[in-house]
Amino acid sequence: MVEITEGVGIFPREAMAKVKEAKRSLLIGMPTETAAQEKRVILTPDAVALLINNGMEVMVETGAGAQSKFSDKEYSDAGAKIVYSAKEAFDAEVVVKVEPPVVEEIEFMRPGSCLISALQLGKQNADFIHALNSKRITAVAYEFLEDKVGGMPVIRAMSEIAGSTVMLIASEYLSAVNNGKGLLLGGVTGVPPTQVVIVGAGTVAEYASRTALGLGANIKVFDNHIYKLRRIKQLLGQQVFTSTIDNYTIAKAIKEADVVIGAMRAEKGKNKMVVTEEMVASMMPGSVIIDVSIDQGGCIETSEMTSHDNPTFQKYGVIHYCVPNIASRVSRTASVALSNIFTPILLQMADLGGAEEMVFNYKWFMKGVYTYRGSLTNAYLARKFSMTHKELLLLLAARY
Repeated sequence: MVEITEGVGIFPREAMAKVKEAKRSLLIGMPTETAAQEKRVILTPDAVALLINNGMEVMVETGAGAQSKFSDKEYSDAGAKIVYSAKEAFDAEVVVKVEPPVVEEIEFMRPGSCLISALQLGKQNADFIHALNSKRITAVAYEFLEDKVGGMPVIRAMSEIAGSTVMLIASEYLSAVNNGKGLLLGGVTGVPPTQVVIVGAGTVAEYASRTALGLGANIKVFDNHIYKLRRIKQLLGQQVFTSTIDNYTIAKAIKEADVVIGAMRAEKGKNKMVVTEEMVASMMPGSVIIDVSIDQGGCIETSEMTSHDNPTFQKYGVIHYCVPNIASRVSRTASVALSNIFTPILLQMADLGGAEEMVFNYKWFMKGVYTYRGSLTNAYLARKFSMTHKELLLLLAARY
């Protein structure tokens, strides 16, 4: 910049340097989960303390952590503000939940705020999307979030927990006191090992296999993707029976099985029924089926969704365990795992100045966005509910 002074001449004058703006405080709300059977929380007291030490404000609804044995006092000692109604907890810039909110809860949210929660495609309807769009809410489905290498951190963490837990559940229901076969999962010297069939070769299968092998069981893993079967053998570090899914081989394995784990993830929004009713009918009474994929429709024809209060039913004498939210059985472990994922994300969000900057700076975060400022941005949801949608990348281009 130059300055002209009459009668003197032209002199340079220093321009004012741009001062870096201070990091803006981010207000985060964590309501109590109202969905039946949900016992997890997104943030632990330790995570809340870290966020507050980095300049953020956190509101926690009273009793939010009780089901995971985190008390209001622990959250208060961490620096959180304890609020006594859902309306107060939802009145934040960023609302974090495990289960998606209901329409009545969305009404409590600030216009233009951000929601981070599960989407749970199978349970949603068009009214839910309309409620979010009417408030111009940026909604992020954490099951769609990716990490920097293309993995899905939340799905991975919950699948690890579910995989490790299912074999303990199977062991429980194989016992004679639960009208099972009366078998020890695994085996002892001189007694043939328990036969376990795992349908699917993803993360759930990996951790279920580790647990089953550690207990001494025999396992057979089925999947239609050769690369997944190759990967699971490599990860387990030993030779295990693997096979692509053909009716004869899988039917024979299931007939001889003591435990069947359904662990196939849906592809293109649909799950495939791999285990038929006829196969289930051939199993010995007292055998156990656990359909981990029941929240996506299940991959076993006889599966019907159950709950933690009434977790099992019998069909053809076979015990079926089809609870969709297995990780909630170990809610404290699951809450710590979720907190480890979301604390760094919220810290990054605060550094950038809010959720909108997060969306447009990180493509892995953008993957989770399904509504943005009054527009549906997920093509699958648009087809499902016969709604129009806008491509988020086009909104990104228009922004710049």
